Amino acid sequence: MRADEALGAARHCGYAPVLRITGGGPQADVFMGFRDHIKEIERVWQGSNTGRDAIVVESWRRCLDTYQLDPTRAQEAVIVSERQLREHRQQAEDLVHIARSGLEKLYRQVAEQNYVLLLSDRKGVTVEFLGDPSFNNNLRKAGLYLGSEWSEPRAGTCAVGACIATGEALTIHQTDHFDITHTPLSCTAAPIYDTKGELTAVLDISLLSSPILKTSQNMARHLVSSTVRRIELANLMANSRHDLVLRFAGAPEFLDVDPEAAISVDSSGRITGMTHGGARLLAGSGGIDWRMPELLIGQPVTDFFEADLDELASLTRASLPQDRRIAVRDGTILYAHAIEPQQRVSGVALPRQGRTLPAMARLGGQVPSLVNLRRKIEKLAPSRLPILLQGQTGTGKEHLARIVHDVSGVSGRFVAVNCAAIPEQLIESELFGYTAGAFTGALAKGRKGLIEEAEGGTLFLDEIGDMPFAAQSRLLRVLAEGEVMPVGGSVARKIAFRVVSASHRPLADMVAAGTFRQDLYYRLNAAVLQLPPLSEREDLPWLLDRLLEKHSQPGQALRLSAAARMLMLAYRWPGNIRELDNAVAFAAALRDDGMIEVEDLPDHLVHPASLASDGCTEAGMREEQDLRTVLAACKGNVSEAARRLGIDRTTMHRRMRRLGIDRHH
Repeated sequence: MRADEALGAARHCGYAPVLRITGGGPQADVFMGFRDHIKEIERVWQGSNTGRDAIVVESWRRCLDTYQLDPTRAQEAVIVSERQLREHRQQAEDLVHIARSGLEKLYRQVAEQNYVLLLSDRKGVTVEFLGDPSFNNNLRKAGLYLGSEWSEPRAGTCAVGACIATGEALTIHQTDHFDITHTPLSCTAAPIYDTKGELTAVLDISLLSSPILKTSQNMARHLVSSTVRRIELANLMANSRHDLVLRFAGAPEFLDVDPEAAISVDSSGRITGMTHGGARLLAGSGGIDWRMPELLIGQPVTDFFEADLDELASLTRASLPQDRRIAVRDGTILYAHAIEPQQRVSGVALPRQGRTLPAMARLGGQVPSLVNLRRKIEKLAPSRLPILLQGQTGTGKEHLARIVHDVSGVSGRFVAVNCAAIPEQLIESELFGYTAGAFTGALAKGRKGLIEEAEGGTLFLDEIGDMPFAAQSRLLRVLAEGEVMPVGGSVARKIAFRVVSASHRPLADMVAAGTFRQDLYYRLNAAVLQLPPLSEREDLPWLLDRLLEKHSQPGQALRLSAAARMLMLAYRWPGNIRELDNAVAFAAALRDDGMIEVEDLPDHLVHPASLASDGCTEAGMREEQDLRTVLAACKGNVSEAARRLGIDRTTMHRRMRRLGIDRHH
């Protein structure tokens, strides 16, 4: 790249280069900084030690060897389309809802130091963003913005991408970045794991410019990691209401205020969920790799602690924290806090729990369409026929796949794979596994793929329409030949499993357009089950009652007033069951007496409006007008307007940005 090209790339991103030499003018400064960076990457590739952190070195090698990125070609920031962003945000909405208060608290702590906050999903796409709107233009150019994609294959070495690749909290500081356009940035990120031990998101705080020393970001890393720990704990508590939850700390003083790890345990004493700290605790106790959570979930809790279930359940606040000592089987002594499970308000199990109701009873109410669907599943499930589930996002395709698995009577596991959530460069190694040394960054002993994990059970391929074309070919061979070949391997292994796939995309149309393999389509659709949108389900009252039971508190059933029930049954639910579940959870959080009134429902239910041609709703226009009125009364003073509305300044800026209101209104 010529010096003028390098200078143009740097200027395009809205900031000046940080590597400088004496003399020669600005173009020479950029060129020399660029050249030095390329030379160092080349030395690392040749095996030289340049003093970089090992995690950066391994990421650079992945960029070169696995992703075939060229460090001499500066790449501008990628912002996904509005349609793609809506899809990513919809998939992450449950986590964002739980994490929101933690995100806003963290941003308030770091905003005065000019940090911006990004929450990215497991594919590296930013689904939540908090930053000073006055820097919007520079932030967007630098990729520190809503909808930016920070996966390693797309952006090279960066905090979000390296965090997804390694599963570790880290800082990528200035020239740690692979791409020259990102070298002014300093980014600190930590992974967020779901209750099953799978990486589900990444929390990142970043600076457009920062002090030269990387150690200046140590406090940032501590703050991000602490926030992630609290988000994971809130997520575990929200999803384990009917299980025993055990929280752990190394010192009794912090046990009840800031636990370091937590796990959930069902009534039979088996582990049902965990925070990442909980996964590391269990893995250390059992001598297991924490990156294999499937070896932890479902195991007896007594395999990891020197205590039986009754002893663990007795560690409640009835005794002082210092008296709640527990011995881990690796010899560690911890302090524990047991939170007893909530009791169900009726004998009917909840749809998401699904542990006491027979599988078919979890499908839906007694209406003709569901009776017909039950009849098909009863016949199809015990067979080995591949089943394709089609339906809109949020209609419960994975829930139905689990029912098929339970009814089939197979002895193996149910293994769910979201084909849209795995980076294209990694999907083959995730599905088929890999041998030792198959590629840079591979585990020394190799790794079994998800298809092998499903041996004797059910492999659920969610969003199969998003599987890359090359991976479709390999999957076809597995289905046709009944054997799997790991990446880097030379000997195939016979394997038997049941495949259920799902997509919200019309696969037949994709086949016609040439974006999905026809031969694979016919391998997957031996039987097709269509899930109707919630607006077409006759058993909506049944579903609503099950969700009211799900969100009820012990001893207090959650109920709807006649007017509130009428509104909920009349609404069309474009987000389907997921949106209905969120609406009930929202209303339940506002009531202490269990009776949900109309004013407790989300605003868009109370003030429904059809979409206008520009995508705005009447309710949205009313909100915009109200906000403009308050700002006008405050003469454009955002802080004063936020105080009058009873919200913080960050929330005010986010609403203004969403409604297209500038600060000089």
